[in-house]
Amino acid sequence: MMIRLASSSETRAMLLKEVDIAFKQESVEFDEDSIVATSPKNFVYQATIGKYEANLRAFGYEDMPLLVADTVVTSQGQILRKARCLDDARNILMTQSGNVTSIVTCMIYHSKEKKLIDISQTDYIFDDFDMDDLDSYLESGEWRGKAGACMVEGFCKRYIKEVRGFESTAMGLSIEVLQCFK
Repeated sequence: MMIRLASSSETRAMLLKEVDIAFKQESVEFDEDSIVATSPKNFVYQATIGKYEANLRAFGYEDMPLLVADTVVTSQGQILRKARCLDDARNILMTQSGNVTSIVTCMIYHSKEKKLIDISQTDYIFDDFDMDDLDSYLESGEWRGKAGACMVEGFCKRYIKEVRGFESTAMGLSIEVLQCFK
């Protein structure tokens, strides 16, 4: 059975393809800037609910199950959003350097038969970032549009000392949870 992936994320689409879940990718946008949250889990839950409600109005779930997700990066008690400029990206990355960074993903799967709301977390313990490497990464611009200014499968990968949780959660969709439920 095909599902509707209500996300424009190429990474989420790749995760579904890797486990042979058939999907149609289309979504309507939801503005996360209005969210006021007391914790990363509360933020990601509110963002996912907002996306779910917007996409539910647009598409429903009767013709095919609806799958919505959102991810937030947090370190040292701060929610690390997408960097607005190079200095912001540097500050966000320095918050993570040598620290624990948690990636929290919330997803909602809704079909005629079932509804799942899941919040999963993966923790990365990072070594200190090399400053020359960091400067090169910042100059590349690859940090643009990424929560926490990096991807664990990109720049941050070489600095990972330990991982606690599913890599798919960190990539934006807790595929192991979805497979067990679906």
